[in-house]
Amino acid sequence: MEVRAITPRGYCYGVVDAMTLAQRVAMDKNVPRPIYILGMIVHNRHVVEWLEQEGIINLDGPDRLRLLDQVDHGTVIFTAHGVSPQVKERARAKGLTVFDATCPDVTRTHRVIEEKVAQGYEIIYIGKKGHPEPEGAMGQAPGKVHLVETEEDLRGPSLQAEKLALVTQTTLSQWDTEDLVAKVQERYPQVEVYNEICLATQLRQQAAVEQGKDCDVVIVVGDARSNNSNRLVQVVQEQAGRPAYLVDNVTEIRPEWLEGARRVGVTAGSSTPSQIVKEVLDYLRSYDPEAPQPAHSMLEKGPIQIIPRPKS
Repeated sequence: MEVRAITPRGYCYGVVDAMTLAQRVAMDKNVPRPIYILGMIVHNRHVVEWLEQEGIINLDGPDRLRLLDQVDHGTVIFTAHGVSPQVKERARAKGLTVFDATCPDVTRTHRVIEEKVAQGYEIIYIGKKGHPEPEGAMGQAPGKVHLVETEEDLRGPSLQAEKLALVTQTTLSQWDTEDLVAKVQERYPQVEVYNEICLATQLRQQAAVEQGKDCDVVIVVGDARSNNSNRLVQVVQEQAGRPAYLVDNVTEIRPEWLEGARRVGVTAGSSTPSQIVKEVLDYLRSYDPEAPQPAHSMLEKGPIQIIPRPKS
């Protein structure tokens, strides 16, 4: 069985920057304790477990303002998904030390929203309900940003605004977004479109589709809460027409997925640790369909070291 390591895959620069910042904060003895992260810094549980080893407390929930109620002193780190100005103001008012790991692509989206609202625009934001990135984006201009996830969301009362701008969540499927943008344009011909799907997301989706077409099955390594990992599964299934499965780690691969497969593709979400992807690739490369063996993972021994600690 041939194994194709789809490229590019895995970590993007925003994720690496966020994890590096969190580790640097944890190692700085001058940073006030305790140290909290306001939500999952990236959507991967193994990264969260690693940060807990580094002494960082993870607070998770759908409302960042309410999460701050759990913090009376110390330090907070904002996640790569970004937060609203209200969260930043509340943290300052509480006298907390703050570090911001917001991805630059998300920050750019926030600036577009701020600039267009200042010019008198209403904003249609295409994003996933319940995801922290739309929460932060909508908080840039409360009441002026309208979340749309599906075509059904467009069937409500029309927005009565002469000036309309459309922006997108950074980790969506570019194909789904194109279809939904077209529907928005049908209803609001005056809308100005700002496609904010990040380049890393687009490149990983395009690679998964183009390289996945030549595979009998594609394995996507990522967390079930990772939107970009789930979108990789979706685009392989819908655009490449190939079966695709999301696994957290190598132990979740099922032998029946590989029956009769001559070529298996492997890709990974942008927040998936490289060590976990390597285990999947190594297992598949040594896989014997005549005598399949159960997979074992280093994760069975406990949380792994995501980024090597710098030498002191």
